[in-house]
Amino acid sequence: MTRRSRIAFGAVVGAILVLIGCSDQQPTGPARLSPSAQLDRVNLSDTALTPRLVRELARQRGIGRLDDPPFVRPALVELGRALMFDPILSGNHDVSCATCHMPAYATGDGRSLSVGAGGVGLGPDRIPPNGLFIPRNGPPLFDLSQLRHMFWDGRVELIGRNQFHTPAAAQLTPAMTRVFEFGAVSAQPMFPVTARTEMRGQTGNELTGIADNDYSDMWAALMKRLGNVPEYRRMFEQAYPGKRFDAMNFAYASNAIAGFLVSKLTLNKSPWDRFLAGRDNALTPQQLDGARSFLTLKCSVCHTGATFSDDQFHDVAVAQIGPGEGNGPNLRDDFGRMNVTGDPADQYRFRTTPLRNVELTGPYGHDGSVLTLRDFIDHYSQSDVKLQTYDPSHLEPALRGTVLNNTTGVLAQRDTLLNGVVLTPQLVDNLVAYMIALTDPAARNLTRLAPRRVPSGLPVGQ
Repeated sequence: MTRRSRIAFGAVVGAILVLIGCSDQQPTGPARLSPSAQLDRVNLSDTALTPRLVRELARQRGIGRLDDPPFVRPALVELGRALMFDPILSGNHDVSCATCHMPAYATGDGRSLSVGAGGVGLGPDRIPPNGLFIPRNGPPLFDLSQLRHMFWDGRVELIGRNQFHTPAAAQLTPAMTRVFEFGAVSAQPMFPVTARTEMRGQTGNELTGIADNDYSDMWAALMKRLGNVPEYRRMFEQAYPGKRFDAMNFAYASNAIAGFLVSKLTLNKSPWDRFLAGRDNALTPQQLDGARSFLTLKCSVCHTGATFSDDQFHDVAVAQIGPGEGNGPNLRDDFGRMNVTGDPADQYRFRTTPLRNVELTGPYGHDGSVLTLRDFIDHYSQSDVKLQTYDPSHLEPALRGTVLNNTTGVLAQRDTLLNGVVLTPQLVDNLVAYMIALTDPAARNLTRLAPRRVPSGLPVGQ
């Protein structure tokens, strides 16, 4: 390409970005975001809508290929795999981390709201104990080493080198954080094991008598359990050469689970990755058109970077279902990020969902209130209307009557970036096609990740 053509090409891209409305400035009236109509305004020929243009748009948006996973020593991966699938980490030995993050459901469980301790069955058929659901949807576990915030509300946050903000505060000691090798994801497994509805249980074991804010004693009790299994003692010492098991704390277990996740679930061989690497035919024409739309509409403002997440928090007007997080006058609301920061401006904000392999990870939203990917993309078109007319009839029967009327509060906090967004049905279809191009083929069948047995001898429920 000559210098003159490069300048012209850059001008075309710049014109697209300005006219399509990707900036934070909002239109004065309703903006029907039809890219074909907007492109006509700059008289672009069909030859401009090429792979070269899409790659340049991606570059300007900071959306590149996902890096390869870091090397994780095999002994650490195998320890993490065992711990991930072993019910020994739950209070009553009845649930593992993988119960809500199943390989068969692309590291989710196929449910709107997960069912933890005391549940019966697996996946969509799992029955909640006494109708008790976990308040939020089980988030997928892909590419977590790329993110600084864990959980929907970011309550585990990497704020500096080996510095973390977590619910445990000073109980997560420097001696623990020095163990962490993979950033925020190394700290993430420290907390589901302490939550009563998730893994600890309500009664019937030595963990349930510990105060809810006494993380140190809960973690110590879990290490005592693991230390009673000779095979685990050997595996820990092999994973951390030169360190005796008796000198380890639960951070070593949490870090091992993270090592397993980072090693096995950092996937970067999607059609989109092949396209970025120069293979023009890696995307279908519809996917290419969807990519161009995604990159020139407001979508890529929040869904940016290699993971397609800005790792920040937004209110996108999702309906509230389920038991909530104990917020609001009836204690059934979920104030999201505000529960972490205490800042009213963070009310109803939740972390931007990374989009790699997203076609496989429904239901969608912090509470799984939207079941299909197409419906979730369409939700962003007049999301205020979608919230006001939300129909719960598609939910499982136990959740249909739990829709909370918090519409006024949610819309008052709705991200202004969504103002005036209207998507045509064809545009939604094209965006869905592009989302499918973000799926790594290896993510379509992850059952190979589950071990046949775990050191405790407890059943591997997969």
